[in-house]
Amino acid sequence: MAKQNQQKQTERRVMTSRERLGLRVSEMINSPSAQLNRRVTIHRLDTDEDQAWEEVLELLGETDGLEMTFNDDGTVTLQWAQQEEEGEPLPSDGWADDEVKVLWRDSTEKPAPF
Repeated sequence: MAKQNQQKQTERRVMTSRERLGLRVSEMINSPSAQLNRRVTIHRLDTDEDQAWEEVLELLGETDGLEMTFNDDGTVTLQWAQQEEEGEPLPSDGWADDEVKVLWRDSTEKPAPF
C-alpha cells in the first residue's frame, strides 16, 4: 500500500506540446511590454510540433478583437485594442501611455518604506 502511494506521488503529468506552446504564448501576451503596447510578436521554436502551432494559431484566430499579422520570417504579430470598461470612456492613446509612464516613474522614485 505504501509503495502504491509513493508511486502515485512520483508520477508527474507531462505537458503536451500544445500546452507548453500555449503557456509560452500566454506569457508573451501577458508581458508588461505587450500589455502596454497592446502588441506582441510570437514565434515558433524548433521543438514546437506543427499540429500544436496550428492549433494555437487557430485558437488565437477565433479570439474577438485580436488582429493577426503573419510575418515573412514565420513569426506572427498579434495586436488588440484597449477594451472599454463598463460606462467608462477610453482616453486617447497618447494620454493613456503618458499616464502609465508617469505612474510608473512616480512609483519607482518613492523611497522604500523600511
